[in-house]
Amino acid sequence: MSTKDNYSKTLRFSAETDEKLGKLAQRFTLSKFQFFNKMVEYFHRTKKDPADINDEVLKNTLVKNHDTYIRFIRAQEEKILIPVKTEVDRMVQSQIKILDCFNGQVLKANKDLLNNQQAQIEKLAETDKLLKTIAEKQETKESLKLKFLYILNSYNKARESFGFATSAKEKEELLLMTRQQIAKL
Repeated sequence: MSTKDNYSKTLRFSAETDEKLGKLAQRFTLSKFQFFNKMVEYFHRTKKDPADINDEVLKNTLVKNHDTYIRFIRAQEEKILIPVKTEVDRMVQSQIKILDCFNGQVLKANKDLLNNQQAQIEKLAETDKLLKTIAEKQETKESLKLKFLYILNSYNKARESFGFATSAKEKEELLLMTRQQIAKL
């Protein structure tokens, strides 16, 4: 805690300085005494020389340089970056159009290819059916030949078994029966 003994020192300054001190203290809502203490503490802590105006000049120079850099960067942005970005965007759009066109052609070619493959599959199925039909007919032809040979051989054996005494009626019946068997084929 502060006691009266801590405030034994006095400081004399002009009325003009007192007025400036009062305005500054009022701006920061501090008493003149509190403001003075904070000011001393600030200079003590930062090790700045209040008489050295170069600190402020350095700060102003840095701010000016910073502003110059910012203006330079903005100018470069307008002169280089924005046109480059615009050109890149244009190129991207162009590439997208090319890809869309290419994809359209590829899709059309794939669709045509699928249609052609489907047509070939249908033709192959028809050819397969036709081959099966031909094979069946070939089998039927062979089967007919075998049956006909069997009938012919049966007829031949029956004819050979006839003698001179066989009547014409029996011969006629054999011939009729053979014709009926051939007709059933």
